[in-house]
Amino acid sequence: MKKHFNIKIYGQVQGVFFRASAREKAESLGITGFVQNQPDGSVYIEAEGEDDMLNQFLSWCHEGPPAADVEEIKAAEGPMKKFSHFST
Repeated sequence: MKKHFNIKIYGQVQGVFFRASAREKAESLGITGFVQNQPDGSVYIEAEGEDDMLNQFLSWCHEGPPAADVEEIKAAEGPMKKFSHFST
């Protein structure tokens, strides 16, 4: 079953290739949506995909790319938006 998650990631997550790495991971899992840097230094992601693929993506978000230092993640289910691809 497909789901939609709004994800906010806090820590040292900007300037460490988090967005590019998130797009690569999402595409490998068949996840659509987008990732954006936020003015407060966090990264915001909206992601849609199959439940098990989203769980794998969320697990990856807790680590991020090698240079990232993830301190906290907030994820909440939201309404489907039917994205066609994953963008940065």
